[in-house]
Order: sequence, then structure tokens, then C-alpha cells
Amino acid sequence: MRRRTPLTLLVLAGLAALVVTVLVTVTIGPADLGVAEVARSIAGHLGLPVEAVPRLHDAIVWDLRLPRVLTAAAVGAGLAIAGAVMQSLTRNPLADPYLLGLSSGASLGAVAVLVVGVSLLLPVAAFAGALLALVATLALARSGSTLSPARTVLAGLAVSQMAAAGTSFVIFWSSTGDSYREILTWLLGSLAGATWTSVAIAGIAVVVVGAVLVLSATRLDAFAFGDTSAAALGIDVDRTRWTLMTVVALLTGAMVAVSGAIGFVGLILPHAVSSLTGPAHRRLLPVAALSGAVFLIWADTLARTVFDPRELPVGIVTALIGVPVFAFLLRRGKGSAWT
Repeated sequence: MRRRTPLTLLVLAGLAALVVTVLVTVTIGPADLGVAEVARSIAGHLGLPVEAVPRLHDAIVWDLRLPRVLTAAAVGAGLAIAGAVMQSLTRNPLADPYLLGLSSGASLGAVAVLVVGVSLLLPVAAFAGALLALVATLALARSGSTLSPARTVLAGLAVSQMAAAGTSFVIFWSSTGDSYREILTWLLGSLAGATWTSVAIAGIAVVVVGAVLVLSATRLDAFAFGDTSAAALGIDVDRTRWTLMTVVALLTGAMVAVSGAIGFVGLILPHAVSSLTGPAHRRLLPVAALSGAVFLIWADTLARTVFDPRELPVGIVTALIGVPVFAFLLRRGKGSAWT
């Protein structure tokens, strides 16, 4: 049996990669910034005694780029955790955080406020839409039977299609002028409007909800062997699945509220990371979170710089990267859980 890399080493390596990624990506852009200057700007705002940074450069770092980079880190971590948990609860390697119709529900809520010009309410409307989609999915899956993985997936698909139809109707009926571009950018996923409020929403959700899910690692491991085996281990399968799916929905709703629907992060990262950590969620979840954070920061950096001064929605970049990676993992996984 191949020995696994110690979890402590993986986490320390992930943290080091994340810190370096944050410092380097904040320097990337039209302004001539260096890593040392970025570090001094951050240290100065944290109250540490360092040499002052020119005011313009300090504003670029602290008010523009750093909130966006940290929001990308939090969203990437949250989506990776949510994807890993959903794949376990549904025993479906193709599951992602949006399986329960959350993305479509959030999109419907967001588009509804964008077309009426109340963009300040976008995070609230997106989060509310995601929660309503969750309630509809779980109610439909629960009706007349237990909450099985297959019924949950089918219910999520139905709710997702209904919400997507509602979104299309709202856009067709009400959208005019430049609102089309704003709506399309949000639907494809974008971190362009990230602020320190976005950092707080996504960061708190990842820390609080992520901790709850990591503490549930043993129960998540039990689901890998099926509902019967999990019940034999003393787990209330139906109640646990309801609870953890609700927790994942809260996490996903917070991520979608600040970034829109960014695909492939929650689908690909858990599979890629599991080759290093193994399937145990106590190891998988923290490493997936760090990997998702680093991945989305770099993806967003590409989105905002490759075609400068024009900017791509980050969801396009994650799809362009995610599809070939998914194909590679699918090819390599012949005969395993992928089949």
C-alpha cells in the first residue's frame, strides 16, 4: 500500500503556496508593483511598523486587488469543499456544488434585481434564490419517499431547469440596454466587483461552514460505503444527509452571492486532490480548500489580464482549464468510481 503524504505537510505546503500566490498575483496588472511593496502595504494596514508605500500603490493593493484576490481564494476554497461533500453524499463522482439547483436559483434572484437596477441587493437576492432552490429540491426529493441520492439528483435537475427557465424569461421580458452585459457577466461568474464586504461574506462562510463539514468527516466517509453500511455504523442516514446538504447549500449560496456561478472548481478539485490525500475527508477537505483557493486566484488573474484592458468572466477560464483536466481524470480513472 502506497504511503500517503502526512496531512500536516500537505496543509503547510498548501498554505505556503496560497501566501505566495496572493502576494504575486496582487502585483500582476498595469501598475508597476513588486512583491515587497505589496507585503509592506498589507503589513502597514495591519498596524506593523514598516516603510510607507506610495498612496496610489497602496490604494491599488488594498482597495482594488487584494479584496478581489482574497474573495477568489475564499470562493475557490468554498466551492472545492462543497463539491467534495456533494460527491460523497450523493455517491456521484460528477456531483458539484450546484447539483441541487442552487446556481440556477441564485441566478434567478440575481437577474431579478439586476433588471430592475437594484444591483446593491444582488448578494442578498442571489443567496435567497439559492436557499429557495434548496428548499424546493429537498421538498421534491423527500415527497413520498426517503431522501435517496438518486431522487435528490433528479429533483435538483428539475428545480435547476425550472429556475433556468425563469431566468431566461426575466431576461427576455425585462432586460434592456447595458443590463444584458451585466447579467451575462454575472451568469458566467465574475469577481470584478469584489470588495472587502465580499471577502467578509465568503471568508466567514468558508471558515464557519468549512469547520462544520471537516468535523463531519467521519460521517462523510461512512456514506462512501452506501446507506446500509452507514446506518450499520449508527448514523441516521436520512437526517444526516438532509443536514449536510443544507449546510453545503448555505456555503454554496454564500459563494454564488459574491461571484456568480463559477463552474468546474467544485467538480474537478476534489478528484485531483484525492490522488494526494486519499478518500478520507479529514484529509481531503482541508487540502481541497487550499487547492481551490490557489486555483481560482490564478484563474481570475488570467481572466483579468490576458486580454487587458478587456476582462473575461472567470467562469470562462475555469471551463477552459477544467474541461481538459476533467478529460484527463476521466481517462485515468477507467475502472474506478468514474465508471
